[in-house]
Amino acid sequence: MYHEPVLLHESIEGLNICSSGVYVDATFGGGGHARVILQQLDTDGRLVAFDQDPEAEANKPEDERLIFVNQNFRYLKNFLRLYDMVPVDGILADLGVSSHQFDEAKRGFSTRFDGPLDMRMGKHQTFTAADVVNSYSEEELQHIISVYGEIKNSRCMARLICEKRKEKLFETTFELENAVGKCIPPTRKNKMLAMLFQALRIEVNQELEALKSFLEQTVDVLKPGGRLVVISYHSLEDRLVKNFIKTGNFEGKIKKDFFGNDLVDLKPVVNKAIVPREEEIVRNSRARSARLRIAEKKADK
Repeated sequence: MYHEPVLLHESIEGLNICSSGVYVDATFGGGGHARVILQQLDTDGRLVAFDQDPEAEANKPEDERLIFVNQNFRYLKNFLRLYDMVPVDGILADLGVSSHQFDEAKRGFSTRFDGPLDMRMGKHQTFTAADVVNSYSEEELQHIISVYGEIKNSRCMARLICEKRKEKLFETTFELENAVGKCIPPTRKNKMLAMLFQALRIEVNQELEALKSFLEQTVDVLKPGGRLVVISYHSLEDRLVKNFIKTGNFEGKIKKDFFGNDLVDLKPVVNKAIVPREEEIVRNSRARSARLRIAEKKADK
């Protein structure tokens, strides 16, 4: 197992596992959460695991109760129907990039290593971070850096990228880092580069669109009383999850039907996001930004 699960105890507890139930690990990764779920299932229990990264399948335990799906979780409902697993008792999604993916230079996720400007979560994709920085207009680059990276001087970064690519198209992560260096104060270099890489990764993988689609489908496949457990790592994701749980949409405003009833299918199990304890952050620094939200599907009316 190459990925230390974040908020492991809290997320498993949040699923409220029934030993004979059907569960989904929507982001299998290193398989850490999945293994603990399987430990709590009896012979009738089932776990369906999703991961679009083909390398994740190597972490799959030999267990007849496990079904592994090498796809993005945006196809949740289709595959659960295919395997006749609807409805399910609980769904877990850990939205973070795994330590293994960050530590592999060839994937292009890390600011620490020089590697190709790739950043694809699934190898079946053809669109890469190089395509973004080499083909997007200055206005488009400024937009994604500002919105997805939450970087204030996004205009400066976008301008420098466009100027540099006139000399030579970008191929590697260090070429990109060097190009935007003038926009970054030395004391904030690591933080701002991480924010830039986050913006590109979100754009390449259409992560927010996939998350929205996934969240909407969870309501269709969960049984009444079933649990949704989501761990997010930046405010863009967490805001979508929070709004969807509390209001049933991503704008954060409760809508009502003709009779004045709230159109909300989920209810928060805990009102505030659960954050890692200090000892977990010391043990695993990547847990620092994690936010865990737990919801339960309301009973059918």
